[in-house]
Amino acid sequence: MKAIVCYLSYSGNTEEVAELIKDQLVASGYVVDMYMVGFGAVPDLSTYDKLFFGTFTWDKGSTPDEMKDFAREIGYKPDNVYVFGSGDTQFGGDELFCGAVDKLRNFYNSTYKGLKIEQSPRGSQEKIVTKWLEGVLEHGKSKNIRT
Repeated sequence: MKAIVCYLSYSGNTEEVAELIKDQLVASGYVVDMYMVGFGAVPDLSTYDKLFFGTFTWDKGSTPDEMKDFAREIGYKPDNVYVFGSGDTQFGGDELFCGAVDKLRNFYNSTYKGLKIEQSPRGSQEKIVTKWLEGVLEHGKSKNIRT
């Protein structure tokens, strides 16, 4: 099994989530590549069984421009996308919290819930990442999504 974790991070929080996902996928037997959005050419995503897209939320619930550019560069909507992100409820409250995760999920028609992390995934939030990823891996099996 092969997966890629594509992420955009300014503060390092989304990158930390991406690294946790990578480490846990590797422990589950996946070969995992990492791609930081905006740095280099977009890889050929058709060679991966699972695609993980991560972003922070910007400007009152918005998706950062770099993630929008990334979507345009891909040129199609893969059907094996799982979305995660970091956010901060102090900027807009629960209503806008990790709004970019919801927008990316909708854009890619992702059939699995998005992972939303408050700032850094350290401490108890690391368990949230683990539980979400376990669900993703089970979801792929039950739905026969490129597994």
